[in-house]
Amino acid sequence: MSNDNCLINAIKSHNPFDRPLVVRSQDIWETGFPDVPSLNAHASDTVFDAIERVRTKQQPVIGITIKAERGLGKSHLISRIRRRLQTDGSALFVYTSEINDLNRIKAEFLRNLANSLKHIGSQGMSQWRELATAIFNEAYNKAFTPDEMVRHFSEVLKVNSKVVEHWTDRVLGIKHDIENPDIIAAILWTLSSNPSEERYAINWLAGQELPQSKADALGLANSSVQDREAQAFSTVRQILDLISDYKPIVICFDELESILMCNDAGFTASQVTAILAKDLYDKIKRGVFITAMFPQTWTDQIRALKEAESVTDRIAQKTIELTYLKSEDVIALVSQWLKDFYDQQEVIPPHSVYPFDEAKLRELGKEKPMVRKVLQWCAENWTLPIIITPPLPLKHPVESAYKNEIIALESKIKDEIEDNNKLANALRFSFSTLVGQILENVQITEIADIKARSIDQGYINFKIVGQEKGNIVKIGIAVLEGVSGMFLQAGLKRLIDYKKFDLTRGCLVRSKNVSSGTKAKQYLDNLLSHNLSGEWVLLKVEDIKPLLAMNSVMKARNDYELTETQIIDFALENRIIIDNNIIREILSDPSGQIPEDTIDEDI
Repeated sequence: MSNDNCLINAIKSHNPFDRPLVVRSQDIWETGFPDVPSLNAHASDTVFDAIERVRTKQQPVIGITIKAERGLGKSHLISRIRRRLQTDGSALFVYTSEINDLNRIKAEFLRNLANSLKHIGSQGMSQWRELATAIFNEAYNKAFTPDEMVRHFSEVLKVNSKVVEHWTDRVLGIKHDIENPDIIAAILWTLSSNPSEERYAINWLAGQELPQSKADALGLANSSVQDREAQAFSTVRQILDLISDYKPIVICFDELESILMCNDAGFTASQVTAILAKDLYDKIKRGVFITAMFPQTWTDQIRALKEAESVTDRIAQKTIELTYLKSEDVIALVSQWLKDFYDQQEVIPPHSVYPFDEAKLRELGKEKPMVRKVLQWCAENWTLPIIITPPLPLKHPVESAYKNEIIALESKIKDEIEDNNKLANALRFSFSTLVGQILENVQITEIADIKARSIDQGYINFKIVGQEKGNIVKIGIAVLEGVSGMFLQAGLKRLIDYKKFDLTRGCLVRSKNVSSGTKAKQYLDNLLSHNLSGEWVLLKVEDIKPLLAMNSVMKARNDYELTETQIIDFALENRIIIDNNIIREILSDPSGQIPEDTIDEDI
């Protein structure tokens, strides 16, 4: 087949611009969108210069604030920075955009730090393993690569089960500022070729409580629930200091405006994060902080802080403003997208912006458009110049965004399923779309907060209030998935206290079993007894995934340029929530049984 025919078939069969054009947090870590280095080059050059200044110890810490309106390419820029660091290895990279509990910002950042370091670094393995290898090499004067280190760890562990303990002692001999030896031990355990051991080590580093059997096996101490937020900042500081001994750390805070809530003190996500960045700036040895926000956020929220000068002097030593596109930028942007497309199709176009008219693109550039608007124009005008094709059936405006979030979940569902707050938020949003409807004989009238003292908060996530057969029902929902031990026990203890928390029924959402002979199992038996008529709803990945995706679309609705009404309409039209097994099981008559398909916590 001739190149011309292949070209025509390629353009007819696929529109490379017909895709969600929003850069979401998951795209930062993946190849994602084609990068056009000339766009906002002034901004990336400033960041790379700052990294080099810190790397060469000209300055210990530099704070950079990127100000730009929605759609001007903040996240594209951050993705470019991340890719460069993965290529040249000049720094480790941490990305924070998802905060589920603003009242526990330090613990939330620790979780984001641990998850970021799970991603592949410049040496083909996780950034955790890069750090563990650097620590070992310094302590033993070796020059292992991370790949060699993983093999070495496996070989030594076979003959010496105490190897991590011995290596930790050796490291502590040169790392006198490490206050918690378990941090060193957990980092070294990330070298394990056993996926379970590696995962539990990272979970511990993220501040999670481990099943006691796993904590004992790894030689790591579980901290109490009350201590975790207090300890989180110390753990963060020690991890960042360890990294700083070998490389700078680049910490990026993004998408802060998408978090539509305040903490108990009334501070927004942007304000809470800016204060955290200021505190981190004061404590770490070497690093670059990048905070991306809208200009209005800077003016109305950051500058309005009581300690504004103290914050801005640190997070905005350098301020970068992103610019709207010019005609040359539009040509460069479209050309790069089309080059990637034609290279994949293995065809050669007549010119770099074919099938578009370069003059039209230049006219578009005179309007100073945003990147997303240019790409949307390309999607809408994708056609052969002389061929009239019948219009395609209209898709629901939410469909592409929903599919995008479903695809994103494929690579991170193991982390999402362990995040109780994220699971609970997805369930709460899902039930909120059903207010006024009757499902499983329950007419839902309200989704309400649990009124509790601080000591009781965080265990029962919310309650569903409704009418069932003429009676008022108040179903307390406790998502207790990524927890075990004392937290699980504490959660179940509260879930059965119907009077204290104004419930008529308690519902546990969890996939993992509850060990026999424990206090938690006693509370569970009480919950499922005829006296309390509570319920245990089994958490399954295939059931929770659509709810997580819908909640992510709702949180990112401004980025996707969607309305709440459109999103809820899409969910109802496709029965994504109303036919979901978890939703129906929570509302159905309790069976009083332990689900058959619970999984062993140690798997």
